Amino acid sequence: MARVLVAMSGGVDSAVAAALLVEQGHDVTGVHLKLADVPLDDQVPGHGCCTLDDAQDARRAAQMLGIPYYVWDLSEDFQREVQDPFAAAYAAGITPNPCVTCNERVKYAALLERALALGFDALATGHHARLRRHGEPVTAPGPDARMHRAVDGAKDQSYVLYVATPEQLAATLLPVGELTKDQVRERAAAAGFRVADKPDSYDVCFIPDGDTASYLAERVPADPGPIVDHDGSVVGQHDGVWRFTVGQRRGLGLADAPPLTDGDGRARRRFVTDVDASRSTVRVGPREELACRWAELETPNWTIGAPPDGPVRVQVRAHGTTVPGQVVDAPGDRTRLELDEPVHGLALGQAAVVYDPADRVCLGGGRVARADRPAGLPIASA
Repeated sequence: MARVLVAMSGGVDSAVAAALLVEQGHDVTGVHLKLADVPLDDQVPGHGCCTLDDAQDARRAAQMLGIPYYVWDLSEDFQREVQDPFAAAYAAGITPNPCVTCNERVKYAALLERALALGFDALATGHHARLRRHGEPVTAPGPDARMHRAVDGAKDQSYVLYVATPEQLAATLLPVGELTKDQVRERAAAAGFRVADKPDSYDVCFIPDGDTASYLAERVPADPGPIVDHDGSVVGQHDGVWRFTVGQRRGLGLADAPPLTDGDGRARRRFVTDVDASRSTVRVGPREELACRWAELETPNWTIGAPPDGPVRVQVRAHGTTVPGQVVDAPGDRTRLELDEPVHGLALGQAAVVYDPADRVCLGGGRVARADRPAGLPIASA
């Protein structure tokens, strides 16, 4: 039996995670984190997280399980480590992934450190990912844990946990990764949890209405500049590069721009192919200019303790498909990924996560600091 701190978000996954650990005989304590300090009037039911309803849902689940329950206010840490860097990244022409940052600096790594300092043996979360030790499911903390994709591939969250070190995985439990989402809901319903049918949240938790542009407009000053086509001609104007990200197709404001055509005169769509904050310039062009065959990752982390040797699979979006490639050396603290197939729409700041050749084990990854373009115009270095 281990002393386990369970991060209870108020959703169905973390409630069932706590229930499974109680069933396994662990000494379980629940904690709800107040992260995003969203004003009550701005909260949207069923969207975001950290609402009063979420805290109450977590409390009710803990009460039904008969486990201690606490609320920790980490909103200042979250503002400093996640929200402020989120806005700053967009202002610099970088596309951040706040969920990865949150797990790296607050919700997972920092919470695990605090749990161990308080005498707990492990931290458990409701993430959909699996821990295996010598091929068997991990039900108790200890070394040699490897992070696998969840049983439910559609809900897999190993992508956002690539930041975990081997030492952190040794003190981590991920109980629901062995279940499909339907099975999680069935267990919640059988236990009488009111969150059994609670919808999943897919929004950035501190932007519950999903309007990222309006959120940034209140925090980042306007900085007008040109929108430049692939041939160098100016086809539009913008009021801030933070409104754009590489790969974006909609909302470019180019309705009056000359049409982009192929060699046969057929109309083609324009995509954002580069964002240069230093020049306040947004570059657009055809989809093929988005293709990348290599990327450099800054400050990579390896869940297995070292860079993998040999073929790997690479994933560049939370629910994207993987492509084959390999990890090669790069100068300084960077790692270079060589891709056997091009990926499209790779932006600075995105996480590129590496899996084993069977696409099952999460080996680690890092944030994209540089990547290529077939036109010979590399993304500006971060």
